[in-house]
Amino acid sequence: MEIKVNFLDKLRLEAKFDDFTVIADQPIRYKGDGSAPGPFDYFLASSALCAAYFVKLYCETRGIPTENIRLSQNNIVDPENRYQQTFKIQVELPADISEKDRLGILRSIERCTVKKVVQTGPEFIIEEVENLDADAQALLTVKPDAGHQTYIPGKDLPLEQTIANMSAFLAGLGIKIEIASWRNLVPNVWSLHIRDAHSSMCFTNGKGASKESALASALGEYIERLSCNHFYTHQYWGEEIANAPFVHYPNERWFKPGKKDALPKEILDEYCLEIYNPDGELRGSHLIDTNSGNVARGICCLPFVRQSDGEVVYFPSNLIDNLYLSNGMSAGNTLAEAQVQCLSEIFERAVKREILEGEIALPDVPAEVLAKYPGIVAGIRGLEEQGFPVLVKDASLGGQFPVMCVTLMNPRTGGVFASFGAHPSMEVALERSLTELLQGRSFEGLNDLPRPTFESQAVTEPNNFVDHFIDSSGVVSWRFFSAKADYDFVEWDFSGHGEESNAHEAATLFGILEEMGKEAYLAVYDQLGVTACRILVPGYSEIYGVEDLIWDNTNKALAFREDILNLHRLSDKQLAALLQRLEESELDDYTDIIGLIGVEFDENTVWGQLTILELKLLIHLALGQLAEAHDLVGAFLQFNENTVDRGLFYQAMNVVLEVVLDKDEGGDLDLADYEANFRRMFGNERMDAVIGSVQGTLRFHGLTPTSMKLEGLDRHQRLIDSYKKVHAARAKVAAGG
Repeated sequence: MEIKVNFLDKLRLEAKFDDFTVIADQPIRYKGDGSAPGPFDYFLASSALCAAYFVKLYCETRGIPTENIRLSQNNIVDPENRYQQTFKIQVELPADISEKDRLGILRSIERCTVKKVVQTGPEFIIEEVENLDADAQALLTVKPDAGHQTYIPGKDLPLEQTIANMSAFLAGLGIKIEIASWRNLVPNVWSLHIRDAHSSMCFTNGKGASKESALASALGEYIERLSCNHFYTHQYWGEEIANAPFVHYPNERWFKPGKKDALPKEILDEYCLEIYNPDGELRGSHLIDTNSGNVARGICCLPFVRQSDGEVVYFPSNLIDNLYLSNGMSAGNTLAEAQVQCLSEIFERAVKREILEGEIALPDVPAEVLAKYPGIVAGIRGLEEQGFPVLVKDASLGGQFPVMCVTLMNPRTGGVFASFGAHPSMEVALERSLTELLQGRSFEGLNDLPRPTFESQAVTEPNNFVDHFIDSSGVVSWRFFSAKADYDFVEWDFSGHGEESNAHEAATLFGILEEMGKEAYLAVYDQLGVTACRILVPGYSEIYGVEDLIWDNTNKALAFREDILNLHRLSDKQLAALLQRLEESELDDYTDIIGLIGVEFDENTVWGQLTILELKLLIHLALGQLAEAHDLVGAFLQFNENTVDRGLFYQAMNVVLEVVLDKDEGGDLDLADYEANFRRMFGNERMDAVIGSVQGTLRFHGLTPTSMKLEGLDRHQRLIDSYKKVHAARAKVAAGG
């Protein structure tokens, strides 16, 4: 994690990382003001807090209350060497906790990350640099030996060269990649989480049978998402980019809707229109892109090549972002390698959907076949030794598709995780299924798995597939576990051999789609010196249903974004109009404003927790509509998941409104009679904010003013900074630079 430090007044320091700011000072005896803890104090507190976190995690996963558990840490300093210290962590447990859990809690403290890092002894490197951002890959901890070459199936270059090429590309863009975490819980199953040190919202997870293959996976996923703009999907990119010569790619084209908002004739083709617009309800305004919000410019469309005949077809960027998410995008050492990965993912997700929604029972992989892959067997054995039964299934549906499935069962909670993987090689497909199980997960994380059900509706519900796609947290049918399989096992093999193996495999996978009567559309992104591509298979590779283009389109943000960002500047008439649009939109009151308008607020702020319900509430207060505000305060307090401070603000608001409304209706309550004790209960600062909000002298308490220029929104600005690096590089290449 990158921590940037700013020098403040006197001895005060400011450390900034992610969305947090930490202030440090020195005690008065050391010439400071004593306004904040010192750096060493934070260090001491970190180990105590880390120990408490692992105790909390242990108890939460086992339903053990923590109200009566107490923990403390004391550091004992050696009088002859102040750098030699003993940290004594003590925990007080209630009498009713079992001996097994007492031992488990003590062992959980042993897992404290701070403790382990201190005991291992971190390495410190202290150096001067000309520019802090210059060494863009300084945070990558794996430095493969360039003189050693490791080839794995599916890669056209050795892992060492793949990692070097991808790292150099990201460094060239000025993107500093840091490794946030590693996991290796069982043999031959590695995963890691990498992210942009400047913009932590840009992150990917990698998986593989080794450290190097997991890092190559993570870097490849990072580059594919960068190349395909996936990191910035649904987000507002600001006025500068919205009015730039191009918004997404230099080869994009813009088309104006026709008469009566008709779809432009230049977009899509007949095959696609039958899928995306079956009832003729899709209009041009549905396809304005969310990222620029530039309605005057028209519909931003991206070129894709139809694979059946090589014709170029223009797809609205809005349509892609709404329906496909990250499905069907990949980066590779060569185009063929990237295509194989793209198509494998498309088959993996489509076949997974067919199996789960069809409640299909899959055949087991025979032990003699599984024995051919000892590395995979070792990983499975590691999971089973931890108490997790594992089922290995053939998901090819009788040899039709290159898909496998590894399913983990958790007897402690009754939850299951069906992990799918696809690749023309059965071994690679199996490895991907296995490594997906533990990608970014701890063993404790496997306690959150959903339980199987015989309720078919819960399995076939569209959002269940979305959950499976996002983090595999969807529900699985008990019918999936039947010993009576719906298909026979097939030891399939779609792989190629030799130097052109990826090209052969790509052709084979395209051929399967052709036999199914599916059109595939390809966009290649190699202008920046790396190869990435995106493949769309209409009617097959969508994640969301096509009806979302009409009923749940992300460009609904355009009806609200500008007014919400300019909230503090709106007149009463404009506020009333915004409120009416929110009511008429029939959006869920618990929709967060971040998702609604595509702007990343710091989640630790009121903006970051703001929902439509609270926004309506604040507008009613600003308009003096106290009865309507009171109704929404009740809903907020009943279902609120906001911060404790915000909850107390609305508790105080609730009682003040009850008093004020009672008096307005001729009752005998008077705020003057209660204010003193309200202030004792809720504090003067909070009561000043509440009374000011009710009396109309204070509007939108807690929401700092901003505008379409996004001032003060550091988190979102960092995301835009990330995109501007890519955008500038594309502009340079387009200009011949």
